[in-house]
Parts: sequence; C-alpha cells; structure tokens
Amino acid sequence: MRLDMASKLLNFGSKLFKSSKNFFSGAYGKRSASSIDGRKWTGARQKLLTFGALTGATGLLMYAMDVSVDASSDSVHPAKQLWPHKGFLSAIDKESVRRGYQVYKEVCSSCHSLQYIAYRNLVGVCMTEAEAKAEAESITVHDGPDEEGNYYDRPGKLSDYFPLPYPNEEAGRAANNGAYPPDLSYIVSARKGGEDYVFALLTGYCDPPAGFALRDGLYFNPYFSGGAIAMGQLISNESVTYADEDVAPSASQIAKDVTTFLCWTSEPEYDIRKILVIKVFIISAFLIGITYYIKRLKWSALKSRKIFYLPEIQEKAKKAAEDNCPK
Repeated sequence: MRLDMASKLLNFGSKLFKSSKNFFSGAYGKRSASSIDGRKWTGARQKLLTFGALTGATGLLMYAMDVSVDASSDSVHPAKQLWPHKGFLSAIDKESVRRGYQVYKEVCSSCHSLQYIAYRNLVGVCMTEAEAKAEAESITVHDGPDEEGNYYDRPGKLSDYFPLPYPNEEAGRAANNGAYPPDLSYIVSARKGGEDYVFALLTGYCDPPAGFALRDGLYFNPYFSGGAIAMGQLISNESVTYADEDVAPSASQIAKDVTTFLCWTSEPEYDIRKILVIKVFIISAFLIGITYYIKRLKWSALKSRKIFYLPEIQEKAKKAAEDNCPK
C-alpha cells in the first residue's frame, strides 16, 4: 500500500513539472509580442514560478523516496519509547549511563568495541577522575617503541581508548560464525530509529514463526533486517548485578541503561549542545530586546516628524537668496 502511494506521488510530481513547464512556455509565447518591459517581467515571473514548481516536485520526490524505503523494509518498526533525555530542557541520566557502562563492560565488551571513546570521556559524566584512572589501569596497552626501539606493555591511561575485543576483523568473524560485530561508538546515530531500535533489538528476541528457516548459529529477531541475527540474546533478568539495590536488574532496565550509555557514546557533547542552545536563546532575547529599543529610540524623531509644503515661505527664501546674491 505504501509503495503504491510512493509511486503515485512520483507520478504526480513528474506530471506537475511537465504541466508547469508547458503552461509557462505557452504563457511566454502569448506575451512575446508585448513591450520590452512586459517581456522582462514575464521572464522573471516564469523563472520564479518554475523554481517554485521544481522545489515542490523535489519535496514530493524526497517524501516518496522516504516512504518507499520505509515500506520496503524487511523488519518490524520499533515502538516509540519515552526517553527522559529527549526533552529540550532534559539531560542524559548520568546514573543510567554509569549502569550502562557496567552492562557494556560485563556483557557487550567481549564482542563489540568502542574504539572512538577514551577513558577520559568518562570523567565528569559517570565517574570521577580517580575512578576513570582505575578503570584505565585495569587494561594493558602494548606501547612503544622506547628509546632502545623495543615495544612494551604498560597499564592504561586516561588518554587511552577502549581496547578492541579482537586483534583484527578476521579474528572477529572467525569467532562469530562469519559475522563481524559492529563498533558501538555511534550505533545509536547510525541506525534508523536510534534508541528505539537498539532497545527493541535487545529485548525483541522470540521464537521464529512457522515456516521461517534459521541456519545454525543464527537467532530470530523481528527488528533485525531479515530476521536472522548472529548475536544471541545476552540480556535477561539479572544478567548483571547493580550496586544500587533500589534499581531492579530486569531485562528492560538493563536494555534501557545500556541504550542510554550508547546514546551518550554517540554524542558525548549532547548535554553541552543543549546548554549552548539555551545560552544562545537567552543572550539573543536580551540582545534583540536592546536592539529593538535602540532602533525605536533612534528612529522615533524621524518617524514622528511632519513635512509641510508652504509656498509663501519658499518664495521668501528665494527672494532673500536673490537679494543676498552679489551683482
């Protein structure tokens, strides 16, 4: 049904463009015998109307293409979730980011990497500097060469990035039945649906419908393209243990926390941007108010003045000028 609507929109856009082109060419031909000024005006109007028609047709084409892509998807669309950080004045839940990092470390890091996130990014977000240093020192980094040209192993530092689970892509594919686990640094921004897609994927595992054949080593997930995914269901009730006893480690809570953490990794400056936008709005409102007041103050004398034409005064001025002019 949606594919039919997309094709109808495409046909309508093409017909609109052709009809507008014929109409404008006919109108221009009728006015060809008019004056030069009239032809210039008609040409400018034709260009403006043509530009408007092209803009409308382009918009319809883009909408039709977007609808056709959605309709041709071979996966279930994720449901919309009420994420607390989606509001204009809302920030990312730092406690949820901290729990999500724990979930990533204990569950996801064995297969998926975060190669664009360094341990220094955790400072001030979900950890103190001392905690982030302790996390960095728990890994071993192969560094070098030293002054003698030798490579050596050292504890991690805040400037180091998260370690890779596999030494190369071939090793990752060999450990996962030929499927290479993607990097999760920008996974929320890289997937259509964002947080909703990641949350639905983590909690959407179920038995395949009748007639759906799965190869060995694959699992059924209706939110994944094609339905067959190489990653098994890793998140379940109490798959991790939270330090905060008030937060129950249910499957949905764990998926929410790790999704919030991945949302932060996709945009570490998410809250900074919002604060910057709020500052811009406040400063702009103040400056616009001051500018408007100064404009009214400076132009009030010019806008409130009245100009009168008095012929007798003009005659007196002309006569006085003639009398003062040397002969």
